[in-house]
Amino acid sequence: MRTVRLSHIYDHAPADVWRVATDLDCLKEAVRGLLKFEGMPSGAIHKGQVLDVTVSMFGILPAQPYRMELIEFDNVTHKFVSREEGMGVEHWQHSLRVVPHVRGAELIDEIEIEAGWRTGLIAAWARYMYKRRHGPRLTMLARHAG
Repeated sequence: MRTVRLSHIYDHAPADVWRVATDLDCLKEAVRGLLKFEGMPSGAIHKGQVLDVTVSMFGILPAQPYRMELIEFDNVTHKFVSREEGMGVEHWQHSLRVVPHVRGAELIDEIEIEAGWRTGLIAAWARYMYKRRHGPRLTMLARHAG
């Protein structure tokens, strides 16, 4: 098991960062070019939601089944936990929190990953993918503020 931890600072209110981080359309925009989802609904996520989708890496590799279940979700404390599986991953638990920061808000991702002998490789991919979401989120937040 590996745990990937990332933190990003935003010059926006925690509620605005939370809104972008929990909107499925924003997720699709944040991972554009890395992942292509089929069967992904639109709108904000919610506790108990189960998403059964197919995912293609880079939009060119064969799409594979992937399941995401929101096991915790709190709009007040700006925290969610999802349990995910598919694409060779046995365990993927993503915890996301948005907390106040002197500049605005800090978004903290923590992802626990177990994928057998591929765990190290998949953890490196997760670190890259979650880090890359920061730029598109900045663009989305600027668009909202402008």
